[in-house]
Formats: sequence, structure tokens, C-alpha cells
Amino acid sequence: MSLVVRPAHVDELAHAEELVARSINDLAGRHGFGSIATSRPPDFQAFCLRDDPRGVWLAEEDGEMVGFALSWVCGRLWFLAELFVAPDRQGLGIGNELLDRTLQHARQAGATEKSLITFAFNVVSQGLYVRHGLLPRVPLHLCSAEREALAYHAQAPALQTTPIRTTAADLELLRQIDVATLGVSREKHHRYLQGDSRMEGVFLQDGDERIGYAYVAATGHIGPLAVRHGHAMPHAFRAALAMAVAGNAMQISVFVPGTSDALAIAASQGMRFTLPMVLMSTHDCGGWTRYLPRNPGFM
Repeated sequence: MSLVVRPAHVDELAHAEELVARSINDLAGRHGFGSIATSRPPDFQAFCLRDDPRGVWLAEEDGEMVGFALSWVCGRLWFLAELFVAPDRQGLGIGNELLDRTLQHARQAGATEKSLITFAFNVVSQGLYVRHGLLPRVPLHLCSAEREALAYHAQAPALQTTPIRTTAADLELLRQIDVATLGVSREKHHRYLQGDSRMEGVFLQDGDERIGYAYVAATGHIGPLAVRHGHAMPHAFRAALAMAVAGNAMQISVFVPGTSDALAIAASQGMRFTLPMVLMSTHDCGGWTRYLPRNPGFM
């Protein structure tokens, strides 16, 4: 069989996400976590393709899709959002070929820092990434609980919230918070989130000062969330939990770094640690005590 690795087209992304879900479920099932992924509309993947097609690749064998990779760049940061190979085609070098193409994207974009989030039990892939200079830096935990259970523990938030708008002033404030927290601007990703009717984005405010931001999806998922200073994380996380509890979702979930004060709060609220993940990067970068990612692909 002949392997072809080529740029992806927008009409192939839905099929690619089916492959991603199948690969995740195969991996998670082999490690006792069961089926955890469902194929979803490739909205973010299509956004990334429109923004910079150099980071979206397919692998095919005799016309059959056997692998998919997606990376994005913000300033000096290159982030590998997805790299998955069909379960029956793993161990044959396809992942290496896809990773080489996405690393070309990093070089072409002039990115000096590289990062990704993967499953903590995915030791084979971690070995591949370590060989390319990305080392395990921060443990991450997917935490979840039923909304009714969290409502029982809910406290009145100490921070006020104001909606994020797509004005120049609001986008500049978001840029300042992201640069202070992550070292790069993510303006294009905020624009993407603001265009999602299922997402509520707010600034977190302490008196007259806007100290951070938070997004909560209609599904009950929290993130991204960022604060300027680490001491503000407990109040910020409680404010985001209050937003999620006020919604209609049955389940509340959030990815929390193991270095964050939010993790102890999640545990005290009865949230279960359901999925271990790890941030890998070429440098010990970003203030991960002050940031909660949206998901492993968006960061």
C-alpha cells in the first residue's frame, strides 16, 4: 500500500473527526476508560483551515483516510491540536509522517515555542513528542459533576461579570490578559468563540478592575478561563462554576491543571477526576496556575 500525506480540504474534515473519535475511543478503551469521544461538527477545524491551511493534513492509503493532523499558530506559539491514526494502521510510521508536516508548519510560521496536550496514558505518543523536544510539563485533569450536586455547594461569587464584546477595547483587554498569562495573543480564537452562539464569554471583575475572563458553553463545559494573577484563580473559578450552575446543562465539566488552586476547589465541590492528560512543550512556558484550557485541541 502506498501512503500519501497531503493538505486537507474542508469537505473532508467531518470524516477526519470520525477517525479522530474512533482512534480516541480505541486508545481510551484499551486503558480502561471506555468510549469517551463522539464525532462532532468540525467547526474549529474548519476555522483553523481557513485561518492557516498549512497546519491541516490528511494521510491516505489507496484512497482511504488513515490519519489526520491539525496545528495552529498564535505569535511564537505552535500548538498541535490533533494527531491521530486509524487504530488498525498504528505503528507503521504514519504518525511520524503527519508530525513532520505539522512541524513544517511551525518552521514556516516562525514559531519558537511548541506545545500540545495529550492523554497521560498515551505513552507511545509521548515518546514520539519527547524525541522532538516536547517534554511533559503540567498534568491536567478533566473534572466533572452533575449540575444539581454543584448547586448544593454553590456560593455567591465574589467577582462581578460583564459580557465580552467584539469591540476594539474588549479585544485589546483580552490580548493583555492572554499575553500576561500565556505569553501570546489569541485574538483570533476569541473572535471564534464570540461567533459561537452556544458560548457565553464574560470578563471577571473585582470592583473596577477586570482581572480575567471566562467562557462557559451551553453544554456546561467551562473554559478557557484566564486571570492576570494567581491569587485571583479561586474566586474566578467559583464565578465560572456559578455561571455553569445557572445554566440548563445536566453535567458541568472543566479541564484543570494540576498546578492550579482550582483543582482543590473542584475536589471540594465533589467533582470527579475523569480523564488524566498532560501538557507537553519545548519550553516551560505559560502561567498554567492562571489558565484553564477549553479542551486539548483549542488549549
